[in-house]
Amino acid sequence: MEKLRIDSTVILNNNVPIPLLGFGVYEIPAGKPTYDAVTAALQTGYRHIDTAHIYGNEADVGKAVLESGIPRKDIFVTTKLWNKDQGYDSVLKAFELSLKELGLDYVDLYLIHFPVEKRRLISWRAMEKIYEQKRARAIGVSNFTVLHLREFLDHSSITPVVNQVELSPFLYQRDLLVFCRKQNIEVEAYSPLTKGTRLKDPALMKLAARHGKTTAQILIRWALEHGLIVLPKSSHSDRIVENADVFDFSINPEDMRTLNSVSENYRTCWDPTDVP
Repeated sequence: MEKLRIDSTVILNNNVPIPLLGFGVYEIPAGKPTYDAVTAALQTGYRHIDTAHIYGNEADVGKAVLESGIPRKDIFVTTKLWNKDQGYDSVLKAFELSLKELGLDYVDLYLIHFPVEKRRLISWRAMEKIYEQKRARAIGVSNFTVLHLREFLDHSSITPVVNQVELSPFLYQRDLLVFCRKQNIEVEAYSPLTKGTRLKDPALMKLAARHGKTTAQILIRWALEHGLIVLPKSSHSDRIVENADVFDFSINPEDMRTLNSVSENYRTCWDPTDVP
C-alpha cells in the first residue's frame, strides 16, 4: 500500500477523488458545537466533511466550510437524503433544501441515507437527475446490503460510487466489502470508533500499547488498512487532532487478522439486514 497521508484520496467510479479520512458530524449539536468542530477539523487538515439533513446541522457545516479560508473545491462535502423525503419530486425538493441549508452551489456527494422499501429506486432516478445536472459531483447510498445493491445494479444506469455503512473490527462485514469491491463501489465506514463502547477491548489495548497509540487510532488505522474511507467523529478538538494522527504507523498482516477475528456483528446504529 502506498504510504497514506491526511490528504490521501481514492478515485471513485466516476473519476472524482474523495479523501480517505473524513470527519463525521452525526449527533454533534447544531450551532456553535458543529461550527467549531468542523472548523477544528479543517484546521487539522481534514478535507472531507460528512453530514446529513436529519442531523440538523447542515447550515453550520456549510458556514464553517465557507468561512474556513480554504477554497471550496478543496473540501469534499457529503450530505444525505432522509427517509421521509424519498420519492422522485420529494428528493428534488429535499436536495434543494439541503443546498440552501449548506449555503453551497453543489455538494460533492449526495447519498440515500437508508434503503426505504418501494421508494429507493424512484428516489435514485431523482438522484441521477441531480448528478446529471452537476449539482452533486457524485451520488451513492448508505446502509445498503448486498440485496439492496443488487437491485440497484439490475435496475439503474448509474452505479452508486459509495456505500456508507457501519464498520469496525467488531462489525467486519467482509462479504459486503468483497461485493462492493467487485462492483467498483467504495465503502465508507461510519461509527468506526464504536461510539466508544469497545475502546477498552484487550486486543485493541495490546496493539495500541505496542504502537504507542490510542485504541481509537488503532480502529481508524484498521479501516484505512482495509482501504476504507473512514469517518470518525468527535466534538472535542484534542480528539479531532488525535483521530487524524494515524499516518505515522501501520498494522501488520498478522495483527490485522487478529483484529478481523474479533467481529461479533456488533452494531451501535441501525441494522438494515432485514429491510426487504
